[in-house]
Amino acid sequence: MYLLDTNHCSQIIGANPDVIKKLQENSIQGVGISAITRDELIFMIERFERVEENYKRFSPFLDNINTYLIDNAISDCYGKLKANILKHFGPKDKKQARNTTIQKLGFSDNDLWIAATAISYNLTVVSADSDFVRIQEVQALTLENWCFGTTK
Repeated sequence: MYLLDTNHCSQIIGANPDVIKKLQENSIQGVGISAITRDELIFMIERFERVEENYKRFSPFLDNINTYLIDNAISDCYGKLKANILKHFGPKDKKQARNTTIQKLGFSDNDLWIAATAISYNLTVVSADSDFVRIQEVQALTLENWCFGTTK
């Protein structure tokens, strides 16, 4: 089972033939997105000009992909993952650690939510985002990148 990150959804919507081929090859195993990825796609639609045209372009994808909603298990996983990332990558000095945020360490909260969804459901994240590679230092996470043909 696969969990697509926003960068791969954009490639699918933009008709990247290599990514679409991988999607088709893996669709039988199950492919979905997290509610966070859906939020990011809606934000992309709303942010740029021609909103109505963008909805028409994105809707076939959004209407036909399974979306994993945030539940208690994902929330618990997110909290633990975030704390472990702060411990692993943050300063060891307690005073400095209290003032350190995920963003200061170069992580996106959205990527942590996506990772927590994948961990909770035992899914493979499909992304070109380096945050997920760094998350693997703290938590077991299966990761593939269909845009550039690499698997980690």
